[in-house]
Amino acid sequence: MDKAATAPSADAARLDRWLWHTRFFKTRGLASAAVKGGHVTVNGERAKPARGVRPGDWLEIVKAQQRWRVEVLAIPPRRGPAREASACYREDPQSQVRREAQLEQLRLDRQLAPGTAGRPDPRTRRRLRELKQG
Repeated sequence: MDKAATAPSADAARLDRWLWHTRFFKTRGLASAAVKGGHVTVNGERAKPARGVRPGDWLEIVKAQQRWRVEVLAIPPRRGPAREASACYREDPQSQVRREAQLEQLRLDRQLAPGTAGRPDPRTRRRLRELKQG
């Protein structure tokens, strides 16, 4: 791939900066680390943090065991409010359904886990381990 295809231009932004501006990551450093770690792909290809992202590109983002598949709609001029940020992308409906189902499953798992008042004793730890493995 040549440098002209990957370098950001006026109608594009760096991938790490776009992820930070659209509030997928709290800092640009975290966004850059996620891209370097292979947790973000652009149009199905692994990318570097400086890769240019343009409207129409599809991103797959994995963060905290959740997977987003979003289409880039706009390049935000700044890291503004969440409403501004969410207007810059559109999540794939299948991705949204899958992510919400996963969140619901996590909520149910938390409710089924035995509660402890403070630090668990050895017996409770065993029960927690058995629930995790089973």
